[in-house]
Amino acid sequence: MKKVIALMSIVGLLTFANFNDVKAQDQPAAEATEQVAEPTDQVAEEAVAPAEEAAAPAEETTKSFHQVLKEKYIQGGAGWMTPVLLCLIFGMALVIERILYLNMATTNVKKLLGGIEDNVKAGNYEAAKELCRNTRGPVASIFYQGLDRIDQGLENVEKSVTSYGGVQMARLENNLTWIGLFIALAPSFGFLGTVVGMVQAFDDIEVAGDISPTVVAGGMKVALLTTIFGLIVAIILQIFYNYILTKIESLVDQMEDGSISFMDILVKYHK
Repeated sequence: MKKVIALMSIVGLLTFANFNDVKAQDQPAAEATEQVAEPTDQVAEEAVAPAEEAAAPAEETTKSFHQVLKEKYIQGGAGWMTPVLLCLIFGMALVIERILYLNMATTNVKKLLGGIEDNVKAGNYEAAKELCRNTRGPVASIFYQGLDRIDQGLENVEKSVTSYGGVQMARLENNLTWIGLFIALAPSFGFLGTVVGMVQAFDDIEVAGDISPTVVAGGMKVALLTTIFGLIVAIILQIFYNYILTKIESLVDQMEDGSISFMDILVKYHK
């Protein structure tokens, strides 16, 4: 009996010792796991932080069109970009003036001819002249000149209409020569900046004694930017120039057709 109790005591001691060893081994493993987990979280946080910092400058570097245009203007060189800009400013000023003038010169020719026909048919030439005087546009001015010479005969009226029509046509085409000049000057200044930029690039190569992108980049940037801006200005002015020519052609057709109808009215009703 004593042997059995002693044996059980020994087995209990051995079991308790093994349990303590296993528990002691589990605790360092758990601590090691926690230590590994903490650095992993720190690494993740440190990895996210630079990503956010990188995203922030990307948002800050987003520039508006006005800022980009201003930056490119400075990079192209104020000495060469300013003449191109002046061509755009003066050219657009003349374009706006011509468009306003031509729009104001547009006349309802059929309505005007109807009023003139009624007054001429009734023999009231003064009322017809008053109608032309109160109507804006070159067509009304031409009709007024013809009615003002009705007492001199239809032949003189026709000559007056033809001569004054040429004067009105010249007024419609006023300032077109200057617009064409600015259309030609804008790319010319751009190409001149290109040539100067190329010369600067070759000078930099000569000084450096080596051909590298960093050496050539400055002069090439001036060359390309001035050319681009010059061509853009020329394209903008050319579009408006063609619109003005189309508007003038339309008004000239109105003047010619209206003059023919006007003479037909005078031949039909003048006694």
